[in-house]
Amino acid sequence: MSSNAPDLTGHVVVVTGADGRLGRVVAHHLAEAGARVAGLDRTAHGTGDLSVQADVTDPATVDDALARVADVLGEPDGLVHAVGMWAGEPFVETSLADWQTVLDVNLTSTFVVFQAAVRRLVAAGRAGRLVALASGQGADRGAAEQAAYSASKAGVVRLVEAVAAEYRTDEISAAAVAPSMILFGEEDPDARGVEADEIARLCVTLCGPAGDVHSGSVLRAYGSMR
Repeated sequence: MSSNAPDLTGHVVVVTGADGRLGRVVAHHLAEAGARVAGLDRTAHGTGDLSVQADVTDPATVDDALARVADVLGEPDGLVHAVGMWAGEPFVETSLADWQTVLDVNLTSTFVVFQAAVRRLVAAGRAGRLVALASGQGADRGAAEQAAYSASKAGVVRLVEAVAAEYRTDEISAAAVAPSMILFGEEDPDARGVEADEIARLCVTLCGPAGDVHSGSVLRAYGSMR
């Protein structure tokens, strides 16, 4: 466990997109902090203590997946939504189908998993931590030829703020991490951005006591692109 990481021993944390590159890194850091990790993904490949197949844009599927987590590991204490996609093309060439796909993957999925998690937390009278992934384009300024992506990530920011404001008295926090380009160690040595491990450490931090302090906040992590 990192000396700066919270002790999450006994906590159950769900990671969506757990089989993706960032999801795997987040799951690893959560496990190092002592959490029992449940991975949700379209294809369940054994990430964490429990792996559940789920389409995170489908409410019924997500409800069933969280019920499965509760049955096997216990009611979740936290959720890190690591599902997302990037897309870029000129604005006038962006089809409605492409626009909808990006919003579904980045924003609608966040709404679906947050709503399912909040319902379980409120019903059980439990405190909880919700963490989403935004971006610099959503937190600060949209980018050229990234209309759908920028809009979807801005929506994530506002969703996090709204959930945090509504459920503060229920001790349910919601926060977002907004990275620049995420580096996985496979890029050109001169590539600028922020290492995936640093993003994961912020997610772990928000799953601990600091999550309450930062509820409603967006933690910008731009690394060498500052």
